[in-house]
Amino acid sequence: MTEMPQGREAPRDEPALDFSDVALSPQKELVRVFYKEMWDRADKSLIPRIFHEDFTFRGSLGPVLRGHREFAGYVDWVTGSLGEYTSDILALVEEGNRVFGRLRFHGFHRREMFGVPPSGRHVWWHGAPAFTFEGGLVRDLFVLGDIHGLIGRLKQG
Repeated sequence: MTEMPQGREAPRDEPALDFSDVALSPQKELVRVFYKEMWDRADKSLIPRIFHEDFTFRGSLGPVLRGHREFAGYVDWVTGSLGEYTSDILALVEEGNRVFGRLRFHGFHRREMFGVPPSGRHVWWHGAPAFTFEGGLVRDLFVLGDIHGLIGRLKQG
């Protein structure tokens, strides 16, 4: 198991994919940018580069949103609630105009989430995104997330 900084419990999974020496298809590259550059850096300026203006989104934590503005608010909520928010890409599969993945999301609990006051603990959950592309941009993103696993970790004392 990889050693983590103090206070950070390592998820008991496989390590994240390393994309340093891999040539990705344009769709997979956009998914990588979405997670490793947009989410991990909370860089909302990348949203128009990734998504159609009126794209649909169902997030791993439950909300159903439409468009850049609503999605940007979700990014603010997640990255504001979880310090050092990080997305670990564990698998990516491409089929036609769709990319599917398996991810681990994690960060330090610093604001109330799901009625649980901030604890400062490192928490994580898994998600399975399904991206649908149209004309080189994402038209729809549906992410099935393990909310119950996250809530259980939030409540651990």
